[in-house]
Amino acid sequence: MSTDTTPSTEQDSVILTELAANEIRGIIAKQELAPDKVRLRVGVKGGGCSGFSYLLDLTETQKDSDEVFEQHGIKVIVDPKSLLYLSGVTVDFKDEIMGRGFVFNNPNATSSCGCGSSFSA
Repeated sequence: MSTDTTPSTEQDSVILTELAANEIRGIIAKQELAPDKVRLRVGVKGGGCSGFSYLLDLTETQKDSDEVFEQHGIKVIVDPKSLLYLSGVTVDFKDEIMGRGFVFNNPNATSSCGCGSSFSA
C-alpha cells in the first residue's frame, strides 16, 4: 500500500479542487459516514460515448496497490491502471444554472463527450 499521501508533483496525481473537496465533505456528512475512514475512489472504466468513463465513489475499502493522495483533507485513492489515464487530472465541482456536478479536466484525453463524463486517450 502506498502510504505517502503527498504526491511528488501534480502531474503524477489526481488533483481535487477545494470546491470539489467541500462537496465531498457535504456528501459524507449527509450520508452520515465516518470522515476518517472514507476515501474518494477516482477511476476509469471502459465504456461511455468516447471510450472511457470516469468513476467517483466513496468507499472504506482500499487495496494495497492503490495510490493515495490527500487533497484538502480528503484522501483520494486511485488504482494503478486508472492512474495511467488520470495522472494530472483535476476534479472540480460546478454549481451553475445549467446543472451541477463534478467536472474532470483531463490533460491526457484526446477527446471527450459533450456531457464530460467520458473521454478517449
